[in-house]
Amino acid sequence: MFAYSILFVVFIVGGTALLSWPLGRYMKWAMDPDAPDVGAAGRFNVIFQAFGGSITRAQQDWQRYLIAMLIFNLMMFVVSFGIMALQQYLPLNPDGMGAAEGSLIFNTATSFTSNTNLQHYSGESTWSYMSQLGALMWLQFVSAATGIAALTALARGLAGKGMGNFFVDVQRASFLVLLPVALVVASAMVIGGMPMTFQGSAVATTLEGVQQTIARGPVAAFVAIKQLGTNGGGFFGPNSTHPFENPNFWTNAIELISIIIIPMACVWMFGRIIGRMRHATVVFGVMLALVLTRTAFAVYFETAPTQAFAQLPIEQTVGNLEGKELRFGTTSGPTWAVLTTSTSNGSVGAMHDSLNPLAGLMPMIGMWLNEDFGGVGVGMINMFLYILVGVFIAGMMVGRTPEYLGWRVEAREVKLALLALLTHGLFILGGTAIFAATPWGQDTLNNIGPHGFSEMLYEFSSASANNGSGFEGLGDNTVPWNVATGIVMLLARFIPIILPLAIVGSLMTKRRTAESAGTLGVEDGTFAGMLVATILVVGALTFFPAATLGPVAEHLIYMN
Repeated sequence: MFAYSILFVVFIVGGTALLSWPLGRYMKWAMDPDAPDVGAAGRFNVIFQAFGGSITRAQQDWQRYLIAMLIFNLMMFVVSFGIMALQQYLPLNPDGMGAAEGSLIFNTATSFTSNTNLQHYSGESTWSYMSQLGALMWLQFVSAATGIAALTALARGLAGKGMGNFFVDVQRASFLVLLPVALVVASAMVIGGMPMTFQGSAVATTLEGVQQTIARGPVAAFVAIKQLGTNGGGFFGPNSTHPFENPNFWTNAIELISIIIIPMACVWMFGRIIGRMRHATVVFGVMLALVLTRTAFAVYFETAPTQAFAQLPIEQTVGNLEGKELRFGTTSGPTWAVLTTSTSNGSVGAMHDSLNPLAGLMPMIGMWLNEDFGGVGVGMINMFLYILVGVFIAGMMVGRTPEYLGWRVEAREVKLALLALLTHGLFILGGTAIFAATPWGQDTLNNIGPHGFSEMLYEFSSASANNGSGFEGLGDNTVPWNVATGIVMLLARFIPIILPLAIVGSLMTKRRTAESAGTLGVEDGTFAGMLVATILVVGALTFFPAATLGPVAEHLIYMN
């Protein structure tokens, strides 16, 4: 079993890392071609500008880029809210889905607009095909494209090229990156046995003579972009533990690879745009090391039997199988849990609520640090914040001028970076504290003590990290939960995009200097160590007290 676990993790994570290299090269061409006015790049520019009109032809500074992004996302929210609110009157509703409750519509629209895909509903019993495709699946493309566009603009700014044009970038990300890759993955899913139909639910008669209604739909198309766009929203309530969303071992592997391949490729795209591939390699290595460390711990902690079966006459020799997809054993579930929270994906291949306490801590850490590859585009943006803080601290420690890629890092930039990092902790800890102390949270728990606290802590961690997964022992489809997590998702999505672009805008007003012997290097092991230390110190100081009240306390109770 130990050897299988190692081979499985190496196959998924190592194989994806190799595939991300050529994809990163392609993404650089797609998002920031060296010659945007000639050849295939020029033809695509003509098409995108013709479709977008005059607003796509002007170069934008960072303020105009942000305004365009925010207006576009507001329209995304309005359109998706309208489709879900009116689904009972719209076509593609063969199962006759009725109206949903208002706060749930708000939560779902904010969730998918913010690339979070937190689901307080079961998709097959709540939304019509029109809502699933016209609102939710569409948002899974354009919200992911927004993240890629934001990273491209940030990288261009650091390279001294100017920000570009948001409307062209979001079209490039949608039509040249996400759509082609999603078509390939969706085709593989259909071949693997995943449903892809517009017919309504199937009615079958069991061997006992009872009629059973089996939900189905255009699942393959939905699942492909849910994984590739680090969206995570399931077509069915059980998400990727449902056999229609995950038919066999190979679809399971394809989905795991799809979760992390574009976030990995974004690091290489970033390095190519700024022209510093050695720096990108160091950053990639730090991210990979942190992911593998948490994966190893999660798999190890799940080798212990679950306490849920401790008093039952059940032999436990293969680890914790509670809440697992038994077809895939005990390794796939915790590996999926770490990868889906190392990115902002949020899809699940096991019930996270059933993980052993310290194994459940690993996905929480991923959401707290929020930088290990992360969401499509925005993961590298979050790492940029840690890089900036690390460069500033290291420069102050050794008495060198803090610089990053030739840009002088001063108090203004560091304040904005710290504000972005600390608001993440505020949303998580503040929200958890309020709901833990009030009936809003207390009355929705199915568990008391540390585990109940962990459920609330996980929910706000997922919302703030734009992740979308949950412990799911929580009755979270209530007005307070829907409104609170909806607000957190919106703020946590756009603050970490707005502030980094403002930082780059501030850097671009300065004179860029050539690097010298006195410049702190960002392409060696010393910088990697400093970056890891910055990430861990910020994360530990912010979240360790909360961890001791939840997963750590639960583990100690079981030990005793």
